Amino acid sequence: MKQSYKSFKAFYPYYLQEHKNRQCRLMHFIGSTLVLLVLIAVLVTQQWVWLWSLPLLGYGFAWVGHFFFEKNKPATFSYPLYSLIGDWVMYKDIWTGKLSLFK
Repeated sequence: MKQSYKSFKAFYPYYLQEHKNRQCRLMHFIGSTLVLLVLIAVLVTQQWVWLWSLPLLGYGFAWVGHFFFEKNKPATFSYPLYSLIGDWVMYKDIWTGKLSLFK
């Protein structure tokens, strides 16, 4: 049965538990970085057609990480909003050193 989370603060420890594998976290990191780079390029060039690639990049890399390395079902399927927020909080945590790609 699916757990019901009343806040993102309560959800985030579960989210991190689903991302223990460093290769999975790396795939998330790569996908999120590509999303930001493409978004910047779209804004600079005003080539709006490339916005379609953002979900493919973000979710594509993340789901490869889950299916091939973490070997679990992405939290996006059960908790879409909290999972999206979790992706960006985890990205920030990696950049700030709170979470490692190497452990």
